Amino acid sequence: MKQGLSKLWAKDSTKSVLASLISIAIGMVVGAIIILIVGLGNSNLGLKGALDGIRLVFGGLFSTGRVDNVLTFGFNSTNMGDMLFRATPLILTGLSVAVAFKTGLFNIGAPGQYLMGTAATLMLALGIPSDVVPTPVIWVIAFLGGMLAGALWGCIPGLVKAFLNINEVLACIMTNWIAANLVTWMFEGSSFRNMVENTKSGYIYKTSFNGVQTAKLGLDKIFPGSQVNGGIIVAIVIAILIYILMNKTTLGYELKACGANRHAARYAGIADKRNIVLSMAIAGSLSGAAAALYYLSGNTEFFWSTYQTLPATGFNGIPVALLAASNPIAVIFTGCFMSMLDIVGLQMTNLTAYNEYITDVIIAIIVYLSAFSLVIKTLLNGRKKHKGQTMPTTKTAAVVPPPDGGSASEGKGGEEA
Repeated sequence: MKQGLSKLWAKDSTKSVLASLISIAIGMVVGAIIILIVGLGNSNLGLKGALDGIRLVFGGLFSTGRVDNVLTFGFNSTNMGDMLFRATPLILTGLSVAVAFKTGLFNIGAPGQYLMGTAATLMLALGIPSDVVPTPVIWVIAFLGGMLAGALWGCIPGLVKAFLNINEVLACIMTNWIAANLVTWMFEGSSFRNMVENTKSGYIYKTSFNGVQTAKLGLDKIFPGSQVNGGIIVAIVIAILIYILMNKTTLGYELKACGANRHAARYAGIADKRNIVLSMAIAGSLSGAAAALYYLSGNTEFFWSTYQTLPATGFNGIPVALLAASNPIAVIFTGCFMSMLDIVGLQMTNLTAYNEYITDVIIAIIVYLSAFSLVIKTLLNGRKKHKGQTMPTTKTAAVVPPPDGGSASEGKGGEEA
């Protein structure tokens, strides 16, 4: 039993999981302290309000409201379903960042890839007449179109990195804002705008306007009253496929080899330039898939004037990947965790005098600590290494041949003398 635990502890993946859990725990505790301080300093909250806020931070997903001004908890199907719905794009943007991390690249261009996937998905889902083409076929075309648009947009920073050695972070930042303005221009001249106030055009029609939306697959029966649909299942399947790709295939090995040392990989016969472009294309396709699944749900609208801001979902993929240590399977759980914090924020707004932005503080602390996960892993390793190290005895040192080429016995005699 002890030997099995020792082997488990020796694994690097175990240290990574523990480092992420420690980051989350510290973030939650610090968040609770902040909530307590704010509550005690606010006459509208007081100690009771502060304690309610802390309870919601740790158990808001299971909050069922108030009875006689007392918080109640239990299975909340709406919260659970909405958490899974919000987790779907986070899982995929997290995978996008994780794949790039594995190949030594920082994909900060997920927001732009997400926007291009959004534009392609909505235009295909709304532009193909559903009275001619079956809606399931339109759904597949729109989903694949979103992935392709994201992949093509991801190729741009990959190409300039591979052939011009331009930092991918700079290239991604530029392509993000180009995408924002391009998408705005594309929708501004389209017929997909929803006229909501006289001549003011604010949103693009939902895909359900054309009868296209993701099937519920029975999840609406398990989580009634929520927005959940089959998109979460698609996201989980994609995460498993990415895990297989990165860990069980030759292509995955080559991608990780380029990430470890591009020049050594080239010396070993691996096409480093091709793999850099390919890894960014895969990352872009995953961000495009995130947008496709979110808007193909049929109950979400897209604000077409995007040039003033970038979608937060793309950036939120970064902490999801960091907490998961870029492990595709772990991304599923960290994506759900980050989504849970969003639900907790809404619960705090609805049930207390706190606003939902207090959870952004908790997320920021967790993200900050996750960036130091390597330090936490080093601390976890440090104590064990110190225990395993023993100082060599004089006798052991004596049998080592001296540097001048003398015999071991001469060295030993010298010590004894």
